[in-house]
Amino acid sequence: MDFQTSVKTCLTQKYATFSGRGSRSEFWWFMLAYFIGMLVVSLVPLLPTLYVIALFVPVLAAGFRRMQDTGRPGWYFVIPSIYNLLMRIFGVGQVEMHPETGMPMEMPSTGGMMVSALLGLIGLVLAIVFIYWLTRPSEPEPNAYGAPPQA
Repeated sequence: MDFQTSVKTCLTQKYATFSGRGSRSEFWWFMLAYFIGMLVVSLVPLLPTLYVIALFVPVLAAGFRRMQDTGRPGWYFVIPSIYNLLMRIFGVGQVEMHPETGMPMEMPSTGGMMVSALLGLIGLVLAIVFIYWLTRPSEPEPNAYGAPPQA
């Protein structure tokens, strides 16, 4: 599947399709288009938030199909997102900055730095595992999620 076909497929034909399987090329070309789009819209304030909201469902659906293509449950794709969301909600690793100088208001404790480092390491391991899974070839035979993708 080429770049244009992938983007067209993910945004029109399979916008909210979480069932079935998605090829490596479909997923990675669509992710490239997503990140290029993010770079472009990041130049205008508030536009990145609207962009992420608009493409949340197709990105999630493409990830689900890609995970299912490798024989893993699609919902695994949300694990890194949930981890990052929890990190942001609980404010782990965030330091309050002085509004005028841009310097930290106070230095974090050694224990806080160790916890942040450990959680950052967990996030790195999660990223490596998921990149590995998402780059694996398709299962050649039909699996629990359907027949192999055509491209």
